[in-house]
Amino acid sequence: ARTDTIERPAPASAPVGRPPAATRLVCVAGAAVAVGSTAWATGILAFGVNPEPGWRSTVYELTSLLFQLGLVALVAAQLGTGATGTGRLARFFLHAEHVLLGLAIVSTLAWTFLPAHRDDAWFLALDAFWPLSMLGMFAIGIRIAIAGRWTGAARWWPLGAESWAPVNVPIAAALPTLAPHTGAGHLLVGYAALGVVLMLRPALTGARH
Repeated sequence: ARTDTIERPAPASAPVGRPPAATRLVCVAGAAVAVGSTAWATGILAFGVNPEPGWRSTVYELTSLLFQLGLVALVAAQLGTGATGTGRLARFFLHAEHVLLGLAIVSTLAWTFLPAHRDDAWFLALDAFWPLSMLGMFAIGIRIAIAGRWTGAARWWPLGAESWAPVNVPIAAALPTLAPHTGAGHLLVGYAALGVVLMLRPALTGARH
């Protein structure tokens, strides 16, 4: 009997599902995170947290905007590499995080260009998406560590980096004079360093050329 026409199963090493993300995507995301985190850390150290309206506040908000745009790129890389898993629910939460970040960015733009409305209900509602988006990033960091699809430093560094809100919001409430230093330091050791890891070692995320 002929066997050359029988459909053979793919080797165990054959890729399944979506093709691997390109290393360029991960490297660009890493650069965006590193630059944005460093910019916001500099803004915090230079002007404090949430400075009063004026040119200092405008510059501060623009540095935080760079940080948020870096997070948008980071979540895109997480989506492209299936960092939290490849199932629909895992991908849904990453898409949901993009929505939270988008609304947080609108809030930052409102703080930058419409500070006179900061007591309005719509302004306060938008402002809530800043901490919500950061808590969402923390949940993603936990999921990345559990999923284990990113390896080495790329698996565990997001958990530390994305714990920014749970660590620094309580510090800001309890020790406001210390908050700029801890917040900026956490950004540099966490997100900025994570960006460098992704730039230098994109293969840890499963990305390929």
